[in-house]
Amino acid sequence: MDVLAASSTDGAMSLPTVIKHAARQQLMETGAVGLSLDSVAHAGGLAVTEVEAVFPHRDDLLTALVIDAYNASGAAMEQADQSAVDAHASAGARLLAVMRALREWSFAHPAEFTLIYGSPVPGYHAPQDTVPPASRTPAVLAGIVRAALVAGELVAPRRTLPGPPLLLPSAVELFGGVPEAPYSDVIERGIVLWSSLIGLLVFQVFSRTHDSVKDEASFFDYAVAVAAESVGLVVPLNESTS
Repeated sequence: MDVLAASSTDGAMSLPTVIKHAARQQLMETGAVGLSLDSVAHAGGLAVTEVEAVFPHRDDLLTALVIDAYNASGAAMEQADQSAVDAHASAGARLLAVMRALREWSFAHPAEFTLIYGSPVPGYHAPQDTVPPASRTPAVLAGIVRAALVAGELVAPRRTLPGPPLLLPSAVELFGGVPEAPYSDVIERGIVLWSSLIGLLVFQVFSRTHDSVKDEASFFDYAVAVAAESVGLVVPLNESTS
């Protein structure tokens, strides 16, 4: 489909939107490695000079796509969390709601998911501009864990960190400070939770579980509940978040 034919309700998309739309089509067809300004221009029915006027280099376009992907996935999680909060859901139910939202977004946008959570693009180094959008996902998770801590919903861990904190100041700042014992390593545990959940999504989006799991959606919910135990958070699988 000619990208220029895909117009908004007022009749036309802006040039940057047209270019990024074409680029996303290229991501689905060739992946980020095959993305070039020439291929995007061809897919969008544009001259290369038009693309270069907005995104002078391929990496500029990749950065815009990365930022959009992080913002879109983060927004999906934030909206799901707000709906769960409005429904007076427990922290565990909030976690399940946001991870279901991220899973739904990931399956609906596999190329964008691959761009931000798949293999690194050779030769591309994400600039600082991508950090705030990328922080939206861990910020949602941190907010849920912090709320559970304040509400007394966390189960005290049986294992504690055998040494000094392993955190960068930015991680402590994102969480709002280091909690007191016995939850003083909850931020480290939160990072374990975060990486576990993203790894779970990678397995499902890239079809690593389809030959061993007969109900992947239910398995995903169960796996979220199991992963949540690493921070002492109970995910009630029978609790509604709507």
